[in-house]
Amino acid sequence: MTSVTDDLPLAADFPKATPEDWRKLVDGVLKGAPFEKLVGKTYDGVKIEPLYPRAKGVTPVVGRLPAAPWQIIQRIDHPDAALANAQALQDLENGATGLALVFAGANGARGFGLEPSADAVAKVLKDIHLDAGIGIELEIGPQSRMAAIHVAEYVKSNGLDPAACNIRFGLDPLAAGAVWGHSPYTWDEIAPAITGAIKGLAGLGFRGPFASADGRVIHDAGGSEVQELAFVLACGVAYLRAIEGAGIPLEAAQGMVYARLAADADQFLTMAKSRALRLLWARIETGCGLAPKPLFIAADTAWRMLTQRDPYVNMLRATMATFAAGLAGANAITVLPHTLALGLPDPFARRVARNTQLLLLEESNLAKVSDPAAGAGGIETLTAQLCDAAWALFQESEKSGGAFAALQQGVFQSKVAATRKAREANIAKRRDVLTGASEFPNLQESEATVLKATPIALPPYGEQTYKFEALAPIRLAEPFEALRDKSDALLKARGARPKVFLANLGTPADFTARATFAKSFFEAGGIQAVDSEGFADPAKLAAAFKASGAELACLCSSDKVYAEHAEAAARALQSSGGRHIYLAGRPAEAEAALRAAGVTGFVFAGGDAVATLQDAYRRMEMA
Repeated sequence: MTSVTDDLPLAADFPKATPEDWRKLVDGVLKGAPFEKLVGKTYDGVKIEPLYPRAKGVTPVVGRLPAAPWQIIQRIDHPDAALANAQALQDLENGATGLALVFAGANGARGFGLEPSADAVAKVLKDIHLDAGIGIELEIGPQSRMAAIHVAEYVKSNGLDPAACNIRFGLDPLAAGAVWGHSPYTWDEIAPAITGAIKGLAGLGFRGPFASADGRVIHDAGGSEVQELAFVLACGVAYLRAIEGAGIPLEAAQGMVYARLAADADQFLTMAKSRALRLLWARIETGCGLAPKPLFIAADTAWRMLTQRDPYVNMLRATMATFAAGLAGANAITVLPHTLALGLPDPFARRVARNTQLLLLEESNLAKVSDPAAGAGGIETLTAQLCDAAWALFQESEKSGGAFAALQQGVFQSKVAATRKAREANIAKRRDVLTGASEFPNLQESEATVLKATPIALPPYGEQTYKFEALAPIRLAEPFEALRDKSDALLKARGARPKVFLANLGTPADFTARATFAKSFFEAGGIQAVDSEGFADPAKLAAAFKASGAELACLCSSDKVYAEHAEAAARALQSSGGRHIYLAGRPAEAEAALRAAGVTGFVFAGGDAVATLQDAYRRMEMA
């Protein structure tokens, strides 16, 4: 890399800016508030400063080959193998460079998936030239494990050279057990089975990689970046040990394991996480006496960030996630279609998922620079902090006896549960924003189209002999979506949604800010806001409320107007039948007087919106 000076010639006539100068300006804006207000924190407790200097003496993190594009992977998950084949051919003809064959029962199947039979495999791979350089990713679970064998048999029966086929077989019983919360076998029984499959596939001439260390399990369950990294390390090391224990030299085993990560809309954390994984895995390789080689990382845009409501916003989230994963050096990226949370994606959703990557590669040229984050103070610092914290958690899992034993002892699950609880609380309070779900809802949105298909039902796999806490996948928008579902049910049953009357007091300058807030607050739960002009006369306010037909009312204005008119307005609303009256804003010391006047609740930034909206529905049901 060429060196870049900190001094710009065009700035030579100006005094050099210093951190102290910047701090003086910031202190002036803070007006006495503590500087720590500007310091963020991740769910791992990692601090994110508002300003970082350039990192000195760093080298790029080695990922993909220089200027090489990542594989554009497209999901193939239609239960009808013939239709899935048509989708695959269309994807490959229109820019995809790889396919993720998602079989029923896999962790990432999301309710659908291919039948794991030899016939289905032959149908879905028909006319696909597996030896033409395309990447194939198998997503399988214990119930669909034979799909890997069927794919291998298909390759051999069609006279293809296994070494010419770029297939990642996705063997990962640890991730399946983590999601299910049980296993029919101990690790001592599982390890010979997976290594036997790996030896068999390698013996046929396949290059692999074969075993997948899947961090998506942690991310899907609401976990943090550190927890995801540590789980990948624990599973990857478990597979390495098993492969070596089966008599395969470590130098050969090194390329038999790869990683899967979730990429979400937090650009900097997604980039830092991927970079950290490469550094951590290199540390493991060095500890094994191996010369480090770049770990193959397959990234999926995150399941948990998808919303059913206003699903088109998912396109933006996926674009940010793909951008971050691509810049961080992911070898393959799969974009989850924006309607996947609603059902099986139609051709339009599949096209958008494919084109998201094509545009970033072909028009934005993201692959042309290797590790563009190298030297960026903020991302370098985040990368180092994630490395330190993830290594500590990995060591904790190792002390417990390895990945399987750690799952049995709840090492990962307890930490993920705590993070998920904190994350869900912030979603409920709308501190973590989900556009279209928790903020800026659209009650008039049109219904997105998905395909109709019958999922393939597979028989249960083995007995639940060894049980532990499951890492069940979640979507963060689900609490708000449940409220919107209630609203839809009421609309269908009675022809109208529940309503809240925005009882605006004073002039637009007084009430607009809080009326806008209240509208978004209630409509995020499916309660339609009925706006109004500003009122000064309590009697006219009460008449307008009664004429609106709303079950709820919410007073909206400034603190100054509240002090003069809120109590009288609340009494007037109560006298006209208003049994459930809210006030937009924090009540402070006036709460007792306002409640005595008839106010039953308060809505404000940082309040638990989900709990308040759930209570509003209960109140309406009791009316």
